[in-house]
Amino acid sequence: MLLFGKWNMSEVTVEDPGLMKYINLKPIVVPRTFGRRSGDFRKNQMNIVERFMNKLMVTGHRGKRHKVTSGMFPGNYQTIMSETIKAFEIIEKKTKKNPVQTLVKAIENAALYEEITAYQLGGIIARKAVITSPQRRVDLALRLLTQGIYSSSFKKNKSLGEVIASELLSAASNDSKTLAIRERTRIEKEAEGAR
Repeated sequence: MLLFGKWNMSEVTVEDPGLMKYINLKPIVVPRTFGRRSGDFRKNQMNIVERFMNKLMVTGHRGKRHKVTSGMFPGNYQTIMSETIKAFEIIEKKTKKNPVQTLVKAIENAALYEEITAYQLGGIIARKAVITSPQRRVDLALRLLTQGIYSSSFKKNKSLGEVIASELLSAASNDSKTLAIRERTRIEKEAEGAR
C-alpha cells in the first residue's frame, strides 16, 4: 500500500530509538481514521502523517489556551490533505527522497530531550529539569512544527503547501531558523541551567 497512492511507507525508518514505538509508520492509503484512535494512550497507533495533518487543522494552541488565532488554516480536512500532498511533492522534487522520511527526520530533530517543571518549595517556586517522555516528545515536536508553519505563512504570499515543504525541509536539516529547532534549543538550554 502506498500513502496517497504515491509514497512507500515501508522504506521509512526512525533513527531515534526512543521514538520508534511512538512514530507509527504502518502502511495506509489515506491517513484518515475519523478519531478512532484519538485517546491519550492510543494516539501512537495513529499514522504519523495523520497526526501531523490533525495538528495542522488547529495550530494556535500554546499551553492550555488558544492564544494564537489559526484563521489561515481551514477546519476542512480535504484542504489540509491536498496541501500536504502538494508539500510532499515539492519535498520529493527537491530532495529526490521519500517525503515521509523528511517528516520523520524533522520530528526527530524537533523533539526535545529535557524540559523544565516548576514546583513549590516552601514559599518559593523552584524550577527543575526533567527528562521528557517519548510520547510528549512527539507531541511537542508536532506542535512546534505546525506553529512554525503557521507563523511563517501568516500574511505571506506563499501557498500553504510551499510553506509546509520549506519548514519540514529546514527542520529535517536541523536549521536553526525554524521555530521548532529554535524552541527546542531554547528549552533545553533553560533546562540545562535549572539542573
